[in-house]
Amino acid sequence: MNITAAQVNELRNRTGAGILDCKKALVESQGDMDQAIDYLRKKGAAMAAKRADRAANEGRVSAKISDNKKFGVLVEVNCETDFVAKSEAFVEFSKKVTDLAFEKKVKSSQELIDTTPEIGNMLNDLTAKIGEKLEISRISSLETENGVIDYYIHYGDRLGSLVRFDNIDGEKIPAVAQAVQDVAKQVAAMSPISISRDKVPAELIEKELEIYKEQFRKEGKPEDKIEFIAKNKLGKYFEEVALYEQSFFREDKKTVGAYLEEVNKANGTKFVVESFVRFNLGEGSK
Repeated sequence: MNITAAQVNELRNRTGAGILDCKKALVESQGDMDQAIDYLRKKGAAMAAKRADRAANEGRVSAKISDNKKFGVLVEVNCETDFVAKSEAFVEFSKKVTDLAFEKKVKSSQELIDTTPEIGNMLNDLTAKIGEKLEISRISSLETENGVIDYYIHYGDRLGSLVRFDNIDGEKIPAVAQAVQDVAKQVAAMSPISISRDKVPAELIEKELEIYKEQFRKEGKPEDKIEFIAKNKLGKYFEEVALYEQSFFREDKKTVGAYLEEVNKANGTKFVVESFVRFNLGEGSK
């Protein structure tokens, strides 16, 4: 069957697929445009299945919060190469996923996929067009009634944080806006595990203790002293993983907790960090 350039161009405009793929789709569908579109979608699904075991460690981390800062989402969408991650088509897809996650207030990528059938078609279409494994690896959301949500996306869209702050009166939000943003940056840059030492998971503390004990045994420390010495060393560990005990990135001689105390005292506020999420590109991909 003779496929015209006009038909190929129309299919390209409607799907974004390459010239050769469009021509083949039209040949296989005997020139039927709708069937050709279905052919390309099926090809995208087949490509996705074929590439299921391939690593998709590139992509974008993005976020969106409501105008009143009461709700926000953090999203990671992955592809295989940095080249694709910077392409207009992938950037638009990432933005669409973020917008849908925000609109539907989903708490995970699976929830978005389950509640939004068009996402599957979008993934297949883009896979057919780009030719790489694509996945929506992570979505997290935070919401507050008596505080604010803020986020920080580091330059290059490879790292981001979403933080919930509670106990902030609406009139005080402008006064503490810089502090809120600073904490979001701190979370992104310094990768804390928890807000305070009492919230560090017990299994992680036990793991650190065992590592310290083994180190001290190799150093020849007395066995009856090892437990005591190891527990004393935990203080340094908490300074690394507990947000409030970390050195504040703007003033390294001051902890984040001390910084927030100063901000609260200066503004007559009592706001606290309630929770946070941090995405580093590639950590959530399969």
